[in-house]
Amino acid sequence: MTDLSCPSLVTYQGGLTLSRIVAGMWRMNEWNLTPQQRVEWIEQALAMGVTSFDHADIYGGYGVEATFGEALALQPALRDKMQIISKCGIKLVNEARPEHTIQHYDTSASHIIASAENSLRQLRTDHLDLLLIHRPDPLMNFDEVAGAFQQLKKDGKVKHFGVSNFTRHQFESLNRRIPLATNQVEFSPLYVAPMFDETFDGLQDLGVAPMIWSPLGGGRLFSSDDATGVRVRAAIQKVADELQRPFGSVVFAWIMQLPSRPVPLTGSGRIAAVKEAVAATQFSLSRSQWFEILRAARGHEVA
Repeated sequence: MTDLSCPSLVTYQGGLTLSRIVAGMWRMNEWNLTPQQRVEWIEQALAMGVTSFDHADIYGGYGVEATFGEALALQPALRDKMQIISKCGIKLVNEARPEHTIQHYDTSASHIIASAENSLRQLRTDHLDLLLIHRPDPLMNFDEVAGAFQQLKKDGKVKHFGVSNFTRHQFESLNRRIPLATNQVEFSPLYVAPMFDETFDGLQDLGVAPMIWSPLGGGRLFSSDDATGVRVRAAIQKVADELQRPFGSVVFAWIMQLPSRPVPLTGSGRIAAVKEAVAATQFSLSRSQWFEILRAARGHEVA
């Protein structure tokens, strides 16, 4: 169950505790920071209470974990102040992996274990706090995945496990075999499917908080000029003006108001953007304001 005693933390199934806002590292290599600047960025995030950092083996063409690890090597004491999340299961065609001839999924036990061990080397740490299967694999064997997770836990290499982009049934099938901490899914005012396809309902029923990637629609909330984008942006801005809060803060607050207590990821290298996300933990929308944004997102009134 989620921990309601501290607004800046969420305690997941199995005892994993993450910050209420998670720093997404997907584009870290695009931020063009020196190793020392990366250390400073991490320190600023930690100072705001953003203690959880989301990675995947494939991010930055298999390069972001090493970039982050270089910063940790400069300031090893930071590791004890944070939680590191990573994902595995996608094989990209990339110059860093010349043996890959087709983009595909691999959730075999051997790949899960090898990928986790490589993430540890790249991140320069002895354990991951949370490891996720990145995408559901048509060839995924639930028993085999659970076995790989159990082995990694037994070896002390990964403390907790979860999935990403899984349907409710896929989550529950694996969760019956080994406790899963979370399901990281796409959700924003421009993509509300998890609210209506049982993803959030199923997680709330189990007391599992979802993690949210692309909460700002990959930036499209700020720039999309199609009818939906314009309509949703206007509704959010109206609420932002009423509350005298930043536009981005209102979006994060809208997401976090769901009863499953979603935990959104930031994706920006701008500390100011992370601050806006953190500020969203300090206020909530009225029910009418919340539904104004939902109405704009769906393009119609509730029945």
